[in-house]
Amino acid sequence: MSNTSLLDIPTVQVAPNVPFAEELQRIMAAVSMRFSWFGINRSVTPTQKEQAAETFDAKGQFVSMAKKLIDTSHPAWKAIVKVRGNIQKDWETGSLPFPQAGIRLVRRDELETFMSKMRGLQDDLQKAERGLNVHYERIRRRAKENLGDLYDKNDYPASLIGKFTVTWDFPNVEAPDYLRMVSPALYRQEQERVRNRFEEAVSLAEEAFVNELLNMVNHLIERLSGSKDGKPKVFRDTAVTNLKEFFDRFQRLNIGSSEDLNRMVGNVRRIMEGNTPELLRNSDSLRQQMSSRLSVVQSELDGLMVDRPRRNLILPPPNMEMVQAG
Repeated sequence: MSNTSLLDIPTVQVAPNVPFAEELQRIMAAVSMRFSWFGINRSVTPTQKEQAAETFDAKGQFVSMAKKLIDTSHPAWKAIVKVRGNIQKDWETGSLPFPQAGIRLVRRDELETFMSKMRGLQDDLQKAERGLNVHYERIRRRAKENLGDLYDKNDYPASLIGKFTVTWDFPNVEAPDYLRMVSPALYRQEQERVRNRFEEAVSLAEEAFVNELLNMVNHLIERLSGSKDGKPKVFRDTAVTNLKEFFDRFQRLNIGSSEDLNRMVGNVRRIMEGNTPELLRNSDSLRQQMSSRLSVVQSELDGLMVDRPRRNLILPPPNMEMVQAG
């Protein structure tokens, strides 16, 4: 087995004596994402709530009640929710967190590729929306049957086209340049605030990488260890392939700010190198050996999570990330 580790593979080169926060600020672009989504839950009228409360001899003001407008088990609804999940997943795996909700950091040299992929997913969302709209009249008739007296035709738009959208923009997270002329002191204060945010972004990125790696290592150990009903536990290819995808993403997005994290990712990569899902499924001794070696890394990752300081909450955006379309 090769002794090559992830640390031997070139990652983003940090200029000498340049703080990691400044390097992150230099190579990354801030991108925000916003969903507009048809809300499927509606509050019932006060009268309807009172009537429901009477069934349990309760007072209406102490009862919360809502109705569901669409049957979420319908295949067309599941399809559009799946597309939203794919968009969210690609958004998160292709970027780093930033301490403001709805904003993440994308490498500037990957912006065109990233946004091209997002536009493709945007097209998938529009296609799924059209597919849902084809069944909309039938879904609405079914809702009328299911909701009975709670049904209100005013809850339903004439069409669902345009009710499911996702958009992106590039918010300015730098100190406004006009402040330099208006007030140099305010400009310096804003520069310091921005620097602090990028320092927090470095910490958030490290925490996200540690947490993701720990979860995958935990899952892999659980799959490799022991048996169920006298047979080895089901071992899916994704238990290995997800780790390989993580290594690639870490190499692209990591700026080398944590020696401990770099070392542990390198250790897991060495352990996994050359071990395919098929090999692991067919060898009890290899599974035991892998489980034992990964358990050492697992303990170190647990310790790293415990030792990390508590981070500030991510600041809320000026507008809701998810906007309900009526």
